[in-house]
Amino acid sequence: MDCAEEVSLLRSRLSRVAGVRELRFDVVSGRLEVEYSPSQTSREAIERAVASTGMRCEPWRGEAGGQGAAAAWKRLLAWISGVALAAGLTVQVLLTGDAAGTLLAHGHIEGQDAGHATHGLALALFLIATGAGAAPVVPKALASLRGRRADMNLLVLVSLIGACWLAEWAEAATLSFLFALAGRLEQWSLGRARLAVAELVSGTPVRVTVVHPCPVRDGSENLEHEHLVEQASVGAGALVRVRPGERIAFDGVVTAGRSLVNQAFVTGESVPVEKTVGDPVYAGTLNLSGSIDLRTTAAAADTLLARTVRMAGESTTRRSSSERFVEQFARFYTPAVLVLAALVMILPPLWGQSSLHHAVYQGMVVLLVACPCALVISTPVSVAAGIAAAARRQVLIKGGSALEAAARVSVLALDKSAALTAGPPTLQRILPVGERTEPQILAALAAEERSSEHPIALAIREEARARGIQPAPAEGFWWSHSSRIPASLAGSDEARRQAAQLAADGCTVIACGQGHELWALIAFAQPLQQGLRSRMKALAELGIERFVLLSGDAAKAAQAAAQAAAIPEVFADLSPAEKTAQVAALAARHGVAFIGDSVHDAGALAAASVGIAMGPAAADVARENASVIMIPRDLARAAFLIRHARATLRVIQQNVWLAVSAKFLFLAAALTGSATLWMAIAADMGATLVVTLNGLRLLRPAPHPTEKC
Repeated sequence: MDCAEEVSLLRSRLSRVAGVRELRFDVVSGRLEVEYSPSQTSREAIERAVASTGMRCEPWRGEAGGQGAAAAWKRLLAWISGVALAAGLTVQVLLTGDAAGTLLAHGHIEGQDAGHATHGLALALFLIATGAGAAPVVPKALASLRGRRADMNLLVLVSLIGACWLAEWAEAATLSFLFALAGRLEQWSLGRARLAVAELVSGTPVRVTVVHPCPVRDGSENLEHEHLVEQASVGAGALVRVRPGERIAFDGVVTAGRSLVNQAFVTGESVPVEKTVGDPVYAGTLNLSGSIDLRTTAAAADTLLARTVRMAGESTTRRSSSERFVEQFARFYTPAVLVLAALVMILPPLWGQSSLHHAVYQGMVVLLVACPCALVISTPVSVAAGIAAAARRQVLIKGGSALEAAARVSVLALDKSAALTAGPPTLQRILPVGERTEPQILAALAAEERSSEHPIALAIREEARARGIQPAPAEGFWWSHSSRIPASLAGSDEARRQAAQLAADGCTVIACGQGHELWALIAFAQPLQQGLRSRMKALAELGIERFVLLSGDAAKAAQAAAQAAAIPEVFADLSPAEKTAQVAALAARHGVAFIGDSVHDAGALAAASVGIAMGPAAADVARENASVIMIPRDLARAAFLIRHARATLRVIQQNVWLAVSAKFLFLAAALTGSATLWMAIAADMGATLVVTLNGLRLLRPAPHPTEKC
């Protein structure tokens, strides 16, 4: 599966199979997922349906499998076609002399010269070129014919048959080769996209050092045994040793050692970060200075890096409106071209205005000039290149629809923790109000939040672990935001005063207690990102008209963060439902992007025109509901996303207008009899080449996302 036309053919054929519920195409990886009802159809029936299109399928094993061999075979056929065509043209010139001048002047060889020019060796070479170039086309064209669906494969096959019937062997060979070349160009463009995504995992070790404890017989001493194993065979909970200079292969937590780690993949910054016992590390990062042991928290297939690459492939399944328009347009346009070409072939001879030979020739010209090759690939190539280029910069865009929506964003809504802070919250202070001690308070809090994935809950459990405090449930225990401390509780007035002071310093403050007893205030802090004002200024310069901070934190903490980032609109103390409602209201009137990272942001992420899950620790449900994932916790990536999406949309629009304009210009020339078959071939394949290369411009190295911020 190398191109959008093959996707369209497969979608048309498989959607007619009873029991097929959903089709998910990943053109970048060459993967198709079919969801079906086993009671209505079977895997064998689906494989037969795929085979009827001239393609074959095999089970997915985590890589393109036989796709590489199939692509190599198509490249070989295109190469054979090109060599045979060049040799045939050379022989033709040597044999016919002045016929070459006729070819250049009129675009084809007419009359008796044509028959003599293609005898013997030249004819054999042209037939080889035609057969080799057309070999991948014929099965697809026949499948389209059986499915009563006209596509560009059918147009090219009809043109080839017509050229051969007219004994225009050189033209047939040239058309066959150039169409094969266009297919290889599109395959090459997708190969570039695959390469861009593969760069995300380049360097990750294939084999890793796993450490196993080996207790001696009396149990008095533990020895260690380490050995190299395949990365894919290591699961969660394994103990892995990473030496200086090695790339970390798993997400995990450091259990022994200390080292500097380059986390450029995760944070976007190349400044090394010190890692010691208890610190998290991520697959794809580079261990620099010391040896560390880590306990893996996910298998190789489920690391942040692996999920990123997987999502980069799955992103191509969501088509933009431009892609849907082109597909719908081609569905009606291609049959119309066949009808028009048939009329050009039939009507002039019936009216006595042209010979049958000349009319069929002009009909072939119309078919080729109007062939929608360039139009069909204009958008998918650009979308694939745009998504792959963003993936290189740790920005995962889930398909053309998200890319298109990002280009039209005019309002940016932000969750404070996700967009403005440099990391997760940490517990700063525990202020007991009554007689309870800090260990008692922390033990009860840790027990209360033992199952929660909220950032505050994670900070509580981390602090308890660091202090060696075991969770201890307390009956009737409660905690709430400090702004909601009941006035009836003893000490509530003083507690509210202290909470207000802490909030003014930028802390998030909660109160906890048991029954009607207030136990303590707990303050959490999140450091803000550096350079927030310059980031916001860069976004404003891109035309973002409105910035809104949506936070579940207290008003004073939210206001402090908003002031640091120069955000004028602030909504604080929001519940998840209120946050979702705010985003939905904005999205009803504007193109709005919302940046979040937690479970509580999932609804708002889904309600936004573009939901952006930010940071390596973003919750899975947030990632699933988002249309864009930014791996680094860096607001500069938002400016990069909008700038890149707009550049991609401009390229798509350029390609569509270029393809359509070229078609109508040369079609007018063909209908007036001014175009030759050679001109038609050059126009069709030339436009295809131009839109492909124009789309691939998006893969060129661009400035780092922070350079313009």
